[in-house]
Amino acid sequence: MRLNLSQILPARYCSGNRIQRGFTLIELMIVVAIIGVLAAIAYPSYTEQVKKGRRASVQAIMQTIATRQEQYLLEARQYATTPAMMNVVTTETDAWYTVTIAAVAAPPTYTITATAIGAQASDGNLTLNYRGDKAPANKWK
Repeated sequence: MRLNLSQILPARYCSGNRIQRGFTLIELMIVVAIIGVLAAIAYPSYTEQVKKGRRASVQAIMQTIATRQEQYLLEARQYATTPAMMNVVTTETDAWYTVTIAAVAAPPTYTITATAIGAQASDGNLTLNYRGDKAPANKWK
C-alpha cells in the first residue's frame, strides 16, 4: 500500500506531492517577540554589571593612590595633589570618572574623589580619605 504525504502531514505542508518548507509570518513574529522580551529583561541587568565593573576599576585606582600617598608623605613630608605626582595612571577610567585629590598641608590630610561622567554619571561619585573612610558606603562592597 502506498501512502501519499497528504495523508501523513497536515495540509499546510503539502502542495500536491511537494513538501512546503519554511516558516509562516506568525511563527516568525512570535520568535521576534520572544527575543524582544528576553532583550528587554537582559539589557538593564547587563548595563548595571558594566557600571559595577567600571566602579570596581576606579576603586582599585583610588586604593592604589591611597597607598602611594602614604609613601609620598614619608618622602616629601606632604601629600601629592595629582595622581601623576605618584606615577599612578588613571587613563583606564578617564572615560567614566575624573579622579582628583584634595590635599591639605597642615595637618596633612587628603581626600580622593572620583567624579562620575558620561554613561557612568548616574552611578554617583566616590570618595576615599586619608583615614580610609569610603563614601558612599553602599558603593564600596
